[in-house]
Amino acid sequence: QVQLVESGGGLVQAGGSLRLSCAASGRLFSRYAMGWFRQAPGNEREFVAAIRWSGGSTLYADSVKGRFTISRDNANITVYLQMNSLKPEDTAVYYCAAGSGWPTPEWDYWGQGTQVTVSS
Repeated sequence: QVQLVESGGGLVQAGGSLRLSCAASGRLFSRYAMGWFRQAPGNEREFVAAIRWSGGSTLYADSVKGRFTISRDNANITVYLQMNSLKPEDTAVYYCAAGSGWPTPEWDYWGQGTQVTVSS
């Protein structure tokens, strides 16, 4: 079993930055991947970024490439999402996920979500 706890959301003006954190506990195997998803009101949950725990390969949605960076801290079993040049359309609840397989993980575990609001 894996538990995920997100933090770091908040309110920021357009053009600003935020860093989200996702602390994982439990048995996280080396084959696992960690990812970030988001869901805006009235929209379906969408993929944002993912990182392979072993090796650190990354994937990004086209909408965030060049602005967001996903990284991991192996020692603390924490994944980060650095979000720069934020836009109002980035407003959403952001969820952390853990899954197995690469480059198309099956997402088995989810965090509770953290709200990100970008004002224009």
